[in-house]
Amino acid sequence: MSHRPGRHFLQIPGPTNVPDQVLRAIDNPTIDHRGPEFGALGLRVLGNLRRIFKTEGDVVIYPASGTGAWEAALVNTLSAGDRVLMCRTGWFATLWQEMAQRLGLMPQFVETDWRRGADVDALAAALAADKAHAIRAVCVVHNETSTGCTSRIAAVRAAMDALGHPALLMVDTISSLASIDYRHDEWGVDVTVAGSQKGLMLPPGLSFNAISAKAREAGKSAKLPRSYWDWGPMLAANATGYFPFTPSTNLLFGLDAALAMLLDEGLENVFARHDRHAEATRRAVSAWGLETQCAEPREYSSSLTAVRVPEGHSADALRTVILEKYNMSLGNGLGPLKDRVFRIGHLGDFSDLSLLGTLGGVEMGLRAAGIPHRRGGVQAAVDRLAGN
Repeated sequence: MSHRPGRHFLQIPGPTNVPDQVLRAIDNPTIDHRGPEFGALGLRVLGNLRRIFKTEGDVVIYPASGTGAWEAALVNTLSAGDRVLMCRTGWFATLWQEMAQRLGLMPQFVETDWRRGADVDALAAALAADKAHAIRAVCVVHNETSTGCTSRIAAVRAAMDALGHPALLMVDTISSLASIDYRHDEWGVDVTVAGSQKGLMLPPGLSFNAISAKAREAGKSAKLPRSYWDWGPMLAANATGYFPFTPSTNLLFGLDAALAMLLDEGLENVFARHDRHAEATRRAVSAWGLETQCAEPREYSSSLTAVRVPEGHSADALRTVILEKYNMSLGNGLGPLKDRVFRIGHLGDFSDLSLLGTLGGVEMGLRAAGIPHRRGGVQAAVDRLAGN
């Protein structure tokens, strides 16, 4: 059957569903990216982005995936041979570490069991042992998309401050920005990395760096090669709303609309909505008798929930059944979690009914795939949502 009635449920942890308002904005005719209309758009978007990052500092927009913003954070602040302290919270922290190695940096990895956020005590111990302050940056993934664990960034900054360590703090918020409370300035972050395709409700194609004054100062002595990723020309052009190269004009139209939607709802309301949907999802998982990958309640993600399947069963087979029978996509397990977990995305343009439809598809899929579970997960979520 080539036609499948109803909409496809895209419930991976990103890219997320794009709202109609954003799609219609992207559909606008392309304008002159050197003309006055574009300059006004650029200034408005950059100003509203600062409100999302909760910063008074600079924000840079690249036509790239989040991987590009990872690279921009590193090459604008560091030199070959610099030591970088990282924490292996999951697959994406691992990929950032691999990039650092390829760029000629010397990453020092703090290991975890992939069931919790960054180990603050272990990071503090590594920094305390660094008497010569050879570690130039600490890089942490705020919300690890592969595991559904959120790191406590304020606690990482507090540990660095308590030790008086001068390293830069860099944070990946690709799957948390505009979904989970994040405070670039208040938490003393030097470079925040983000992407367009998750909480910002856009297609892939834009990435971001929010930059502190300390990070810009570090850039003056950084020796890693940079050209396309160089903050300097970007910030100079951005002062009047323009870019030093041809920007993704129509994606910026969409970003303008998405930011307006988020600010109209109010960031605190956005975060509360995500928290509520995450809690309802976890209640469903518990009612099914299954287990979340995140084992630390204070580090549960509000963007997604990674669910472990019982030993001897295949998460990928379950995902295939759900896709074929119910036209819903769920996230797969990555790295060591391949075929061991499935991931439910509940971020972005997402409502109570969206969540209940998603959980209904999962519960039907568990039954169809023969995964041992108890009934009643959807009802547990209904009770949570209707009771608030």
